[in-house]
Amino acid sequence: MQPDGYHPLSSLVAFADVGDFVSVEPADRLSLTVTGPFAGGLDGQGDNLILKALRALAADRGMSDLPLRVTLDKCLPIAAGLGGGSSDAGAALHLANQALGLGLSNGALEDLSRVVGADGPMCLRARPAWAEGIGERLTEAPDLPSLNAVLYNPGRPSPTGAVYRAYDADPSGDAVRPHPPSDWKPDTLIAWLARTRNDLEAPAAGLEPAIAIALRDLAAQPGARFVRMSGSGATVFGLFDSAAEARQAAGKLDSNHGPGWAVAARLGGNAP
Repeated sequence: MQPDGYHPLSSLVAFADVGDFVSVEPADRLSLTVTGPFAGGLDGQGDNLILKALRALAADRGMSDLPLRVTLDKCLPIAAGLGGGSSDAGAALHLANQALGLGLSNGALEDLSRVVGADGPMCLRARPAWAEGIGERLTEAPDLPSLNAVLYNPGRPSPTGAVYRAYDADPSGDAVRPHPPSDWKPDTLIAWLARTRNDLEAPAAGLEPAIAIALRDLAAQPGARFVRMSGSGATVFGLFDSAAEARQAAGKLDSNHGPGWAVAARLGGNAP
């Protein structure tokens, strides 16, 4: 951990074709309405990252408020390790810029997105990239192919702060970017991924045993080629050769594992 509390990292980040939905429309003042299957998980959590980002935009433009009504259809689990909140904020910044005709460049929006956290610029871009430093140093990874995947959340949150504190109690690994695979074909990539690691997986599973069970259950699905935790959890992901195998695995996990959430997705490439 650095003196400022941040952690150096080296992460290959991919985006999926599933997520929350953000929309804006003209209004007298800034407001946010949250709907969707996971809307209740945001109750009592104070300021949403969308509002935080949009208030930063208003301040940057010398405005006391933004005349927008924002609706968030919350389709992703809360504290899931999927970057949902930061991605929602990034989408809201793009939409507000367009709706109000502000004409801000992508670089200017990236600077504003940092108010939501180190992953703000990465999630605003929503393109495959290496994220280094504390997440602010981005190198696009255009060769990352589109992969058949399953995202599986065991129905338990995994708060990022708690996971990092557990990691700090017994730190391991380093933040050096590994050499890339010899090529970016799916088979080569999956073999290469098997030699990499997520240093937060063990501490997260230690805090929330449901993560270890989710990893096991997803790995047991027919056709699963590679399984790992996403970010700081609790969501795990698996890679499959075919979309049909991914859909079948997601269906079994979603119907047979209580409060868990599972969905087939395309991961990487130009998924969003």
